[in-house]
Amino acid sequence: MDLSQPPLPRIDGARLWSRLMSMAEIGARTDGGVDRQALSAEDRAAMARLIGWGESIGLLPSFDTAGNLFLTLPGASEGATVLIGSHLDSQPTGGRFDGVFGVLAAFEVLETLHDRGIVPPRPITLVAWMNEEGGRFAPGMMGSEVFSGHRRLTQIGAVTDAAGVSVATELERLAEAFPGVPRIAPGFPLHAYIEPHIEQADHLEREALVIGAVTGIQGKKTYEVTLSGREAHAGTEPMERRVDAVQAFARVALAMQEAALQAGPDIRFTIGRVEVLPNAPSVVPATVRFRIDLRHPRNDVLDRTGLALEAAARAAAAPCIAEVQPMVDAPANTFSPALRRAILRSAAARGLPATELLSAAGHDARHMAPLAPSAMIFIPCRGGLSHHPEEWAEPAHVAAGAQVLLDTCLHAASATRDKGDLS
Repeated sequence: MDLSQPPLPRIDGARLWSRLMSMAEIGARTDGGVDRQALSAEDRAAMARLIGWGESIGLLPSFDTAGNLFLTLPGASEGATVLIGSHLDSQPTGGRFDGVFGVLAAFEVLETLHDRGIVPPRPITLVAWMNEEGGRFAPGMMGSEVFSGHRRLTQIGAVTDAAGVSVATELERLAEAFPGVPRIAPGFPLHAYIEPHIEQADHLEREALVIGAVTGIQGKKTYEVTLSGREAHAGTEPMERRVDAVQAFARVALAMQEAALQAGPDIRFTIGRVEVLPNAPSVVPATVRFRIDLRHPRNDVLDRTGLALEAAARAAAAPCIAEVQPMVDAPANTFSPALRRAILRSAAARGLPATELLSAAGHDARHMAPLAPSAMIFIPCRGGLSHHPEEWAEPAHVAAGAQVLLDTCLHAASATRDKGDLS
């Protein structure tokens, strides 16, 4: 689509910003951040607000049985839709932009088209994915994984939070909260997928750029490691007889770090969520359980390093026993070159400095890429800070991202896949 002949409609940046600040009231923290975890009462309240805004302009809401929320603007013809959006849930100490910017930028696109009386060539559907963050129910991206067939609904339903509440229970509560909203099966034909998001890094900010056309997402593996020793009295058990899980953890952590660093400077290795049992001051600990997050842009390096980490853990744990349980195996992916070009054309036409860049963080778009031509649009976030109450995006950048989304969305809706227009 020629972005200069005729001119495409402009979004309302002030309206979008107002909706972002309104949504930030739901789950607001005293430090300025947001706690709106997946399938919580706050998450349901955010969905209700979004549905209400959509109903005021005639958008058709629906949920799938995995808890993904959709708002659809009908097109001139039926068939595969252009899907746009992100997620509403946050980390427990999250900010006001991660995920929700993408959802509300998508809403602004639909509202702009509605206000201008523009009927797109095909349907355009907003999505708010269920549990992208994984803060309450791990691992994250549950909704997009079920939609794309990567996981079964029964698998995610059995997952529980720290209080023992299951995803299945919360999905039932979600259905009860919205009895009038239709339920559909996960997965339907997609013409294209576009997800706007804050960068969660500082490349755009450092280079004074406004728009990032994302080339792909680096691969990610996560593991849960359990080190099993033997509980004993801290005052009576001789040192030489101890099977101390914390001491084993210290050895294993160092060994895994050394193994990861062999992969070179692009590797990302993190140990998090460490649990010690029993967590008592005068007891030799019997169990340490922790999570590993491993990322790299190349799948071969990621696979090789994952095997090296498993071997390092088992070798360094003795006399404890190490059990390594894989949790997530998400290969690196690339996004549609044609959609990336459309993003860059839009940015140029709007006078917005732009570039292509890789996403180091994971996103639901990873799971859409095998289903349809997919893309991500990044805007800067201050200092690259995300998953934090001080997370911030400038109003002008928020508006710019939504504008490029609108331009790219209309290009995708008018493009023909069988002619390679979106490849």
